Amino acid sequence: MTIFLLILAILLVGGTALVASGRRMPAPLGRRAPEAPAGRDGLGLVEPVASLPPVLLPDDPSARDIDAVRFGLGLRGYRMDQVDEVLDRLALALDARDATIADLRARLAGQDAER
Repeated sequence: MTIFLLILAILLVGGTALVASGRRMPAPLGRRAPEAPAGRDGLGLVEPVASLPPVLLPDDPSARDIDAVRFGLGLRGYRMDQVDEVLDRLALALDARDATIADLRARLAGQDAER
């Protein structure tokens, strides 16, 4: 009897997890699965809805600005949309700084060549 209750509990937990994940059940043979609803990618994943304020960085972030960034926690860790946005902005800022440094070095090399 104990084994039966244990198997039943495992099946209930597994079924609940399957329903909660939002994954579609495979279609029986000979039938086509319905198309995924709008906003889903067919894997049961839904685009995150921004319910929290955005994580803001100034246009020219400094080390202090980066240290002050705090991401909201989601179900499985940090919110990916917030992390991606901050990383994209940091990449753009670093590219701009690298371009400025390269331009200043070229000017300095040109001035040294004229002397």
